[in-house]
This record gives sequence, structure tokens and C-alpha cells, in this order.
Amino acid sequence: RFPGYCSPSEGVKFADIPNGLAAISKVPAAGWTQWFLFLGLIEKGIYTFDPTRAPGDYKNAGVLGVPNGSTMTPGEGRNRKLNSELANGRLAMMAIIGMFFQDGLTGSAWGDWSNYTDSPLRAFENELGVQAPVGYFDPMGMSKDGDLKTFRRRRESELKNGRVAMFATMGFIAPEYFRFPGYLSPAKEIKFADVPNGLAALGKVPLTGWIQILVFCGMVD
Repeated sequence: RFPGYCSPSEGVKFADIPNGLAAISKVPAAGWTQWFLFLGLIEKGIYTFDPTRAPGDYKNAGVLGVPNGSTMTPGEGRNRKLNSELANGRLAMMAIIGMFFQDGLTGSAWGDWSNYTDSPLRAFENELGVQAPVGYFDPMGMSKDGDLKTFRRRRESELKNGRVAMFATMGFIAPEYFRFPGYLSPAKEIKFADVPNGLAALGKVPLTGWIQILVFCGMVD
């Protein structure tokens, strides 16, 4: 931490400011105003959009956007470094959101999930299907009220939809290697071999065929 005061007038030392999202309420409003003004000056004074230049290549900024006048020689090395910057930037955007999320729930970006006392894990953490690394998967917290009846209905729906999805996956793969002989629709003279794979089959199967499929699914359900 920096020594001294973040806000002498408020008597707030740098050592008094907690890490993470908890610092938002600790820093005085005048401090946040200074931050936004500084960021605005940087955005409008250095990182000025120029349609004649490549994305991220600002006239007043150097390598990595640092305003020190540095440049990189065009070539394979420059392209590799720019690709690395894009990849690392994407990872950093995901990482900071994850750190915000964990900080907000546990009190620290590195916090133990056991500190998340409102976690839906508390309701059904010992049920079948709770598996590492996500544990009890309920990102929207729909089961944190502990309603057993609702949980069982949703678990039944999950199992049923999962079984249908497994059959659907096999249904997508099987036609790539195997087709039934003969006709799918003798009246329309459509052979199984004439039906394309995947979603293109939707427009090839006759309406009566879809009705039969839906009636069969309804009977099974």
C-alpha cells in the first residue's frame, strides 16, 4: 500500500481501504471524480480514434498504448505480439469479471466459496449430480429457497431433457454413416437416402411425418 492518506480531509489512509469491491464505498466521491476526469483526459487526449490508422494504433500512444513514443517494426514479430495482446486482453476481460463476481459473493477475489452464505449450494449440496468442479450447478440461484418439491420437478426435467439431448446427438451423428433402406414417405416418393443431414431435413420431411413424430414423443412423455 502507498504510505499516508488517500483523503487527508476525510482522514482516510491508503491502509484503511480494503481490497476489491469493498473499496468502492470507502473511497470518497471526490476521489472517484478525479479518477473519471483522469480517464476521460486519457481517452480523449491520447486514445483518439483515427479511421486512417489500424485499430489500437494511436498517434499519441506507443507500444501497448503507453504514451512514450515507442514503435514496433512491422513484420512477423510485431504480428505475433499483437496477437498475444488480443488473446491476453480477452482473457483479462473474462478474468476481471470472474474476480468481481467472486469478490462480490465471498468478500475477496480469492475468497473461499464457503464464505458465500447465501449460496444455493447450501440447499442441495449433497444431492446426486453435484460434481466437481462446479458443485451444485445453479448459477441463477433458483433453488436457494430449499423448496424440495420444486427441486425434484426441475431435476426430473433435467434428466428427461438430458436423455432427449443424448438421443438427438446420436440422431445427428448416425445419418452420416447409416441410412434406412426404402422410403420415408411412399406417398411422396421420398426415400430415406433423399433426406439431408442436420437441420436441412426439417424442410424435407413431410408434415404428416412430423405429426407422427410429435404424437409419438407425446405418448412417450
